Amino acid sequence: MNLLEQQLDYPLGDRLPDEGGTLAVAPGVKWIRMALPFALNHINLWLLRDEMQDPLDPGKTLQGWTVVDCCISRPESKAQWETVFATQLEGLPILRVICTHMHPDHIGLAYWLCDKWTTPTHTCRLWASATDYNAARIGSQSTTGFGGEGAALFFASHGLTDPDSVAKIKARTGYYPGMVPDVPKNYVRLMDGKTVAIGAGDDRHAWRCISGYGHAPEHMALHCADLNVLISGDMILPRISTNVSVYDQEPEADALRLFLDSIDKYKPLPENTLTLPSHGKPFRGLHTRITQLHDHHRDRLAEVMDACALSPCSAADILPIMFKRELDLHQTTFAMGEALAHLHLLWFEGKLHRRLHSDGIYRFSCA
Repeated sequence: MNLLEQQLDYPLGDRLPDEGGTLAVAPGVKWIRMALPFALNHINLWLLRDEMQDPLDPGKTLQGWTVVDCCISRPESKAQWETVFATQLEGLPILRVICTHMHPDHIGLAYWLCDKWTTPTHTCRLWASATDYNAARIGSQSTTGFGGEGAALFFASHGLTDPDSVAKIKARTGYYPGMVPDVPKNYVRLMDGKTVAIGAGDDRHAWRCISGYGHAPEHMALHCADLNVLISGDMILPRISTNVSVYDQEPEADALRLFLDSIDKYKPLPENTLTLPSHGKPFRGLHTRITQLHDHHRDRLAEVMDACALSPCSAADILPIMFKRELDLHQTTFAMGEALAHLHLLWFEGKLHRRLHSDGIYRFSCA
């Protein structure tokens, strides 16, 4: 546990759910942890006890569960879900699937879950923001922002020009569809401030949607005041900082400013809110973590300013300044996006100038 983590409270200690199992974290809320084949090797998913109106008899309710986030589409994830179905659902069905945002580890299996749990008398629907739903649909049918010619050209224009990296990014045409092969054909729209009633019987509570930007197009966290619980998705993580990136589909985004403004929307929640992140362990100390994240990005911005004061820098030039470890290509593309997010915030604030040089690369220098 690093020094920053020591400032947070982990009420479950080092306990983790068993593979294919769950761990109760609040009344009616269970924690599922699934493996990912990346350096970030897991995702947390949430199983919420729920009930919905029976469409055949409005006077009755269907008992079951709501799933929050899904994992990427791959056989290992499906197998773990099958174990959860067999051992953790108490004989009840999945009634709906909520996805916090469109990244593959969150929405990849939404199509499979919704299809599997739809019956002749009940449609298991996806619930998500409109922006992320449509971004996922586009991504599952194309390479925009995730690989291919456009991504390679964009990264090259910001200094990632070595032939091997360019060739590999161009060849990565199936990156997103490989993990999100499909998206449900319809959905229920989540919007900032909307409340979703989740729970069964006397334990039914309002969960308020809180929109967030910078990490995904329109991320939706869920807060339940009755339970003092926040499902934070990727917006607030306890151990690592959320990836905040600029990519080719929005090449002049001010992603970091959007992210920093978004996390401040959680400040009105109690400091002791039980925060359920998508990566890492459930924790308390929400305000402390928000401050830590602001401090982290303030320090990175200072490093970027110092570098650009010495000589004009591309995003690729910034990589070894912001990231002190070796990066594989998967990590490098995320790091390029994050370096750009920091450069862009300073550019939009007027602290840096941006110039397209004769070699076709954008570089930033002090104003």
